[in-house]
Amino acid sequence: MLRTKLAIVACGVLCLSVTPLHAAKPIAVEQFDKLRTVIKPANNEDKWAAIPWQTSLWEARKLAAEKGKPLLLWEMDGNPLGCT
Repeated sequence: MLRTKLAIVACGVLCLSVTPLHAAKPIAVEQFDKLRTVIKPANNEDKWAAIPWQTSLWEARKLAAEKGKPLLLWEMDGNPLGCT
């Protein structure tokens, strides 16, 4: 019982000592183009986008069998066309 009370007090102290988060400052208009250039992938960094990805597993299996190639199954939870 004493340990539980001490744990609750410790959590309260920790919560009070955390600095609150603040929103980031907006990007200045004159900085936008420079930041976009830095963030945007270069042509040689975006090669995965040139792969003809299939959205149908069955069609991908048939295509792989025709070409004698393996499959890469990239699976994630959520909406497959944009996880939410």
